[in-house]
Amino acid sequence: MGKRAGSDGESAPSPIDIHVGARIRLRRTALGMSQEKLGDALQLTFQQIQKYERGVNRVGASRLYDLCRVFKVSPDYFFDGLSDFEARPMPLPSAAPVSLSFSLAEEPAGLTDGPEPLSADQTELLTAFTRISDPDVRRRVLDLVKSLSVASS
Repeated sequence: MGKRAGSDGESAPSPIDIHVGARIRLRRTALGMSQEKLGDALQLTFQQIQKYERGVNRVGASRLYDLCRVFKVSPDYFFDGLSDFEARPMPLPSAAPVSLSFSLAEEPAGLTDGPEPLSADQTELLTAFTRISDPDVRRRVLDLVKSLSVASS
């Protein structure tokens, strides 16, 4: 899935690039890192970081590797939340087509709406959450937060 053509002839970011960018922003803010500091770590300008976070610039494999190193996460962190694989042809050289496609899972409001930073409460929650080392405890905390958010709607 590449860029989609917009009505003005320019390409719009793909949903995958937007999702990966939102995950970059989420991790950066959870670590209390500015765009400028992340840019310095990756030898980029903060404007380039902004473009990655908005999904305007696609993150290549080597850049993804660098982000994993800086953020101390595995590559799957950036794709967490992508799901619903459905049939979609994807031709491979010298082979029969393979069927793959996906759609974005429901993304919480505020993560992909724009470049606004997270609130202090959101940052504190994410920072505390990332410090939970037990995966079962993390899952239970996530389930609790989800159930509370549904109950308050």
